[in-house]
Amino acid sequence: MSIRFDLNGKSVEVAPREDESLLDVLRNRCGITSVKDGCSPQGQCGCCLAVVGGKAVVTCAMKAKKAEGKDIVTLDGLPDEETALIADCFAATAGLQCGFCIPGLAMRAHHLVKKNSEPTRNEIAKAIDVHLCRCTGYTKIVDAIELYAGVKRGEAKVELEEHGGVGKRLTRYQAQDLALGRRDYVADMTQEGMLHGAVRLSDHARAKVIKIDTTRAEALEGVTKVATFRDVPGDRWYGLIQKDWPGFVAEGEEVRCVGDFLAAVAAVDEHTARAAAKLIDIEYEVLDAVTDMEEAVKTGAPQVNPTSANGSNILGHTKIRRGDIDKAFAASAHVVEGRFHTQRIEHLFLEPECAFATPTASGQIRLYTQGQGIFDDRRQSAAFIGIPEEELQVELVPNGGAFGGKEDMSIQAHTTLLCHLTGKPVRLLLSREQSVRVHPKRHPLRMDYKVGCDENGIITAVWADMLGDTGSYASVGAKVLERAAGHGCGPYRCDNVYIDAIATYTNNPPCGAMRGFGANQAHFAMSTCMDMLAEKVGIDTWEIRHRNVVGIGDTFASGQIFEKSVGVKETLESVKDAYYAAKKAGKAVGIDCGIKNTGIGNGAIEWGKARLKVNDDGTVGLYNGYTEMGQGLLTVLVQCAVEVTGLPAEVFKPQVDSTFALGCGQTTGSRATLFGGRAVESAAQKLKAALDGGKTLSDLAGEVFAADIKIDDTTAPGKEGSGKVKTHTAFGFATQLVILDTDGKLEHVVASHDVGRAINPALCEGQIEGAVHMGLGFALSEDLPCDDGWPVTYKMREIGVMRARDMPTVEVILVEDHEPEGPFGAKGVGEIGLVPTAGAVAGALYDFDGVRRYSLPMKDSPAGKAISVGKIKPRKRA
Repeated sequence: MSIRFDLNGKSVEVAPREDESLLDVLRNRCGITSVKDGCSPQGQCGCCLAVVGGKAVVTCAMKAKKAEGKDIVTLDGLPDEETALIADCFAATAGLQCGFCIPGLAMRAHHLVKKNSEPTRNEIAKAIDVHLCRCTGYTKIVDAIELYAGVKRGEAKVELEEHGGVGKRLTRYQAQDLALGRRDYVADMTQEGMLHGAVRLSDHARAKVIKIDTTRAEALEGVTKVATFRDVPGDRWYGLIQKDWPGFVAEGEEVRCVGDFLAAVAAVDEHTARAAAKLIDIEYEVLDAVTDMEEAVKTGAPQVNPTSANGSNILGHTKIRRGDIDKAFAASAHVVEGRFHTQRIEHLFLEPECAFATPTASGQIRLYTQGQGIFDDRRQSAAFIGIPEEELQVELVPNGGAFGGKEDMSIQAHTTLLCHLTGKPVRLLLSREQSVRVHPKRHPLRMDYKVGCDENGIITAVWADMLGDTGSYASVGAKVLERAAGHGCGPYRCDNVYIDAIATYTNNPPCGAMRGFGANQAHFAMSTCMDMLAEKVGIDTWEIRHRNVVGIGDTFASGQIFEKSVGVKETLESVKDAYYAAKKAGKAVGIDCGIKNTGIGNGAIEWGKARLKVNDDGTVGLYNGYTEMGQGLLTVLVQCAVEVTGLPAEVFKPQVDSTFALGCGQTTGSRATLFGGRAVESAAQKLKAALDGGKTLSDLAGEVFAADIKIDDTTAPGKEGSGKVKTHTAFGFATQLVILDTDGKLEHVVASHDVGRAINPALCEGQIEGAVHMGLGFALSEDLPCDDGWPVTYKMREIGVMRARDMPTVEVILVEDHEPEGPFGAKGVGEIGLVPTAGAVAGALYDFDGVRRYSLPMKDSPAGKAISVGKIKPRKRA
């Protein structure tokens, strides 16, 4: 049955399916891609907002047939001067990062200000409650809407920083296009003759696959190809570090989690592809799933992954031994101990996983990926279809958030395979539920801690035993527990350390990289121990930290002696007045200091690679090997080039693809600015030398200025006794205060961070604000519990990422302690922003009600109960 409606001033007639949403009609039938699909059909992220019949509506939750006779307006239907103003306001305030959620928020801003010309910040926060942003922490989004309203009233002016090098608040690259939804994400890309992909996932957390029958799926009209393990011409197993993850599980093998792939379909449209995937008949022998990590490590436990050594489920065991732990505890004036638990957390990036592969004129395949390491995606996808890496072209489409969750491959290999088998372009998009099932999560950890100090509160000994559930596949789980152990003492001096950290396989969803990478879990436990010791000594929580934070010449838990750029004490001192002012005012206040490595280190060989290619039109292509995922990397790299060459920012056109061999590994470990910036700085110096020699850009057209920076001087675990210990290139440091109101709710956060050098202060602040938001969710509201290996919810609100109205005010202090191994003194800030947060929240809650809390999230606390999200409703699994 056809329906008619007016879309952006034009009459439209379509014939939707009975169950088709208005969002699907707008995107797939009308070509409106400014409305994004982040959660369909939940209606809980706001990315698909449009004005329907004068009301702001989340279109993924509205059936298309209900649009009959309605007037529908999207961003595309607003006057050009209006959209330009909205976009400039978001750009000027740095009110966007990955940008995926912003078109919906931009439409909301227009709708709100049209009704309320002078909204307060609280009114703005309430108005955007349906909208979820995982990147920004909302502060700068509210700034943008407030500015937009002010300009509309004639009381404010937009000021854009369009030029400038290091230290300038240069407007984010492509900010305006991102704000208006005009820069494509992978799911927005189309091509003539394109097929749509879908996947069939496992129906059990652990079962033997007896038979996969694709007959019914292949018979469905519109299906071009159904692929299973039989169709993989190359290596069916892949993995970032260990090849223990099958792209398709074969008959006779076990599925090991509910995110395992059994088949992939290519069809004429997405609806047909997904319908066909459901028609694939799979016969299983269901087995008891191993879901308790304490049971998984016991001798005789069923082996989860067939590649694990000696039949054991232990993936990795990190040991740190320094000093004489028993003697130190015996001599301690005070000793505290506790068992701590942290939870599994879903990344909940707004853009679900999507890949697009297309044949090229030369007979190769070009893969468009949103992954955090496009060269790793190429290596694994090429091996999957059995071709040399060089025959698979790959290009990054900057993604809609990642936070570590897009390091491992999701559907890149399957999309490439379907393109290879059909000879046609294929785009494959996961649903939100599939996304939650497939990609690795934050590790849940059990941590036993024992910490001693002398009579003055000086730490004497730290003992810790950690166990982490890495799920069914290795991902980078062993490294996460390695990092948790290495950060097990926090940023505090201690000469006697005894830490064990084990990562174990289970049949739960895989766990891997997520912002903080084990450091934030360990900090929560260590921070609470510090607070308990302060109480025993009779000093406050600021003072005990001031007596113990590391400085130049002190030793990190890993054994590395700090020699440079240790600004933690400065961050601590910068919040001293706020701490004691809150105390004097009778407020409950918590505090913690944090440390997070910049660069993977631990013996890994790392690279920064860049190419500056002078184009015929006078622009300079800026190529690097790291991923833009909202953190502002491409903008920062442009600023590095501008600082060296003196050329205008608009000259540089950043791009990440396989034009040059720039494989640097994953965009992880807060290292992209550190190493990528150094490479761009070096390449730019070569370009500058050519320009100083009298040549113009026109003269240099076609020339490439290259720089490869190799970092190979860090110490691998177990090699600490072979000389100087340097486990990491650099470290970020922070101190955070959390202040509660008289009801025990979040009121204010002060986040003071040693960033080395703020290449772009606006983007740097935004990274910290967003990380604080994530850290508060980690502390209070976010959780992804599993039942028999199944996530108990896929609902965005239940998963618990905080909304704007849940956020306290956040004050950022930037401390710049020059890092000599970073570009212009900079170091990474992507992860450190959430490392001390949970400990500070726990301390504030104890100050409020005297209850010591040992498990996250602290939903039962006054602050946790006040959060509007994270209330998981009991339900039966289908």
